[in-house]
Amino acid sequence: MLEERLKTGAAELGIGLPDDCLPRFRRYYELLVEWNERFNLTRITNEDEAAVKHMLDSLSALRLLGWDEWRSLADVGSGAGFPGIPLKIVRPALEVTLIEATAKKVGFLTAVAKELGLEGVETVHGRGEECGRRPEFRERFDVVTARAVAKLNALLEYCLPLTAVGGRFIAFKGPEGAEEAENAGRACALLGGAMPRLDSFVLPGECGGRTLVVVEKVRRTPAGYPRPTAQIVKRPL
Repeated sequence: MLEERLKTGAAELGIGLPDDCLPRFRRYYELLVEWNERFNLTRITNEDEAAVKHMLDSLSALRLLGWDEWRSLADVGSGAGFPGIPLKIVRPALEVTLIEATAKKVGFLTAVAKELGLEGVETVHGRGEECGRRPEFRERFDVVTARAVAKLNALLEYCLPLTAVGGRFIAFKGPEGAEEAENAGRACALLGGAMPRLDSFVLPGECGGRTLVVVEKVRRTPAGYPRPTAQIVKRPL
């Protein structure tokens, strides 16, 4: 059962999960399955797998940072809402901006926020690198997240321009995260980030190794970044 898996899994990860969050996670899962029948949101629809590989994976970020001090979060390439929506459910005071390039997925995110009664959620139809050049988003967010979007050196260019100085960028990665972090020093230096820190762990139920890559924003990103999408893809930092 999804609720039991979330409770036991959160305990394994050392995360506090209030019981009053569970009905929202249940409804979120129901909406995910319902909308997934109309267009592809995820290949993971089994209840137990979704609880672990989507929801608990998203909540693993709560192992870090001391979240009560952060006020705003941007989730880049939010897709079906992971990790932004689970983090909002558990930390309702967060102001969350979900950035997604696919219009149908933006429609899903908007519907979820409304159905779950999540106040302080903004959905944005666009790409992270586009939003990073917009004054209303640039260096605005205390925390920026990205999950299953791109390699770390590209992610840094998508996300650090959105991160406020003193804030944090968190990349959700598999075991490859450590190697990607070793190769990301130049990108961090150019974009205003400190060297990455890693938090590696195994998802409950032995569902795979995960690595959270955390980069502190220590100075402002130069005006020339982020570059246009084609340049980031062709010549990653």
